[in-house]
Amino acid sequence: MKAKLLLRERQSLSETAFVEAVIWHVSRPVSGSEHDYKYSLVLVADGVCLLRYDNEAGKGDHKHVADREVTYHFIDLATLQTDFWNDVETWRAGQ
Repeated sequence: MKAKLLLRERQSLSETAFVEAVIWHVSRPVSGSEHDYKYSLVLVADGVCLLRYDNEAGKGDHKHVADREVTYHFIDLATLQTDFWNDVETWRAGQ
């Protein structure tokens, strides 16, 4: 089975900030992950990536917050998106 694109969207949050989300259903788990999804959810402001959830091959599920990288426990796509948007809202509240 070829990878199937499930979501590709870019949403502007302000003149200088946006969110971009890409989620694929893949035929087998990406190295380091145990589920059949490849994803990247990103918050960028003023040209700087402030937040990124992804499962880069070999690293598994994790998130980047500013310059820190921490493990992320993937449950399902709905939880992934909720967790990401909660972090985005936390960032927005601090602006």
